[in-house]
Amino acid sequence: MSRKRKILKPASDNALEERLEYKFKDRTLLAKALTHASALTPSQANTGSYQRLEFLGDRVLGLSIAAMLEREFPKADEGELARRLNQLVKRETCAQVSRALAIGPHMRLGDSEISSGGRKKEALLADMCESIIAAIYLDSGFIEADAFIHRNFSAMMKSYKGPLRDAKTTLQEWAQAKGKPTPSYEIVNRTGPDHAPVFVIKACVEAVEPEEASGTSRRAAEQAAATAILKREGVWKE
Repeated sequence: MSRKRKILKPASDNALEERLEYKFKDRTLLAKALTHASALTPSQANTGSYQRLEFLGDRVLGLSIAAMLEREFPKADEGELARRLNQLVKRETCAQVSRALAIGPHMRLGDSEISSGGRKKEALLADMCESIIAAIYLDSGFIEADAFIHRNFSAMMKSYKGPLRDAKTTLQEWAQAKGKPTPSYEIVNRTGPDHAPVFVIKACVEAVEPEEASGTSRRAAEQAAATAILKREGVWKE
């Protein structure tokens, strides 16, 4: 006889719907969006958990945010729009939205996830933010999902204060403004297997102390090294 899973009953979804400012026509979509695989049998996990919805919600979120940025920043170039988008769709931002909406108490989790603090895990909070977006999309279409995203992400969009240009471009412009040649980048070290390499790159600007940084690709390491110089020289404040 299989051992019955003990599942802690989540908070009522009625209160959650009020915070979402959306009432589901099909409540099973919301239930699925909040259900972790640990609360299901192995045969149910693939289709009964939030994971497929999270996959869809990630795409809906990206489209909605991209359209919102295109409207709000008509003079921004593609690079600026991409950096703003990446800031808004990243895990930390989605988890922040989930925390603001108090999603944690409504999660349907199994014993293992409950005991490991699943209701507060950033990755799980982020995933369920996206799964809820997908549930709204499937329940009522893009207009309602877009409205939900606008309500919960627009304030962060307007308050973003991070760099709007990539580090290598900014460093090159800074160097040229000071009459220096284009910065150079050299590989200091490369470790790890081919499928998971780690590069150490040195960024060099004439008459400026170089900086080294690592990354999982040459480009990422170059960007990190350029960022280190920009921060050290006070070009970027954060």
